[in-house]
Amino acid sequence: MRPLIRPARPEDGAALARVDFATWSPLHAVTERPDAPADPFFDDPRDPREHLVAEEAGELLGYAVVRRPVPLPAFAHVRQIQGLAVREEARGRGIARALLRACVAEARAQEARRLTLRVLAHNAPARALYAAEGFLIEGVLPGEVFVAGTYVDDVLMGMAL
Repeated sequence: MRPLIRPARPEDGAALARVDFATWSPLHAVTERPDAPADPFFDDPRDPREHLVAEEAGELLGYAVVRRPVPLPAFAHVRQIQGLAVREEARGRGIARALLRACVAEARAQEARRLTLRVLAHNAPARALYAAEGFLIEGVLPGEVFVAGTYVDDVLMGMAL
């Protein structure tokens, strides 16, 4: 069964908070490990309209966030993926790839001309997925992020739409 990729709804918040909590890892997180799932998940700046979810048999397996990176008119043509998470037990089934492709489609539907993202340099699986889907490295910020006791490069990737 292929998961359904759909826009998030406000009532998805509790399930998405559990996904977010369960998928926290220093491989991609730039925040401290939370003590519990976020409550509420949707708040300012988290807006359900900017989230896509992967759902199978009524269960949320993952999500992605695609939004304007800067709320200024000069950046209106750009969308940025600001989160992508898939539950451990659902990995290896193409769900992250499906969510990523849905982000590209959503950015195009919003008439964006560019789609960007940031990924930690040590997150090789994510970097490989992004590259395989057409994202190019557009810059590297050396030692930009201090995570899990070490400085990590922040890799900027993007694609023209």
